[in-house]
Amino acid sequence: MPRPLRLVLAVLALSLAAACGSSNEAPSSHTLSENGVMHKPGLTTPLVNCVACHGSTLQGGEGPSCTSCHGVKW
Repeated sequence: MPRPLRLVLAVLALSLAAACGSSNEAPSSHTLSENGVMHKPGLTTPLVNCVACHGSTLQGGEGPSCTSCHGVKW
């Protein structure tokens, strides 16, 4: 694999990992851990409970895009 392509893939992988966040980055209201990533209670109904920070389509807003970790499932 050419070196520039490896570099692009490495940067992409790191960006996706950072988008998923960690418990140190989440607001204090995010008290539920799902696979090591903190979520706010009500995560099973994200279009009701998460849009204020993650955007009306959960594609990101003040908070990161939910689809970067969960895929497009809502």
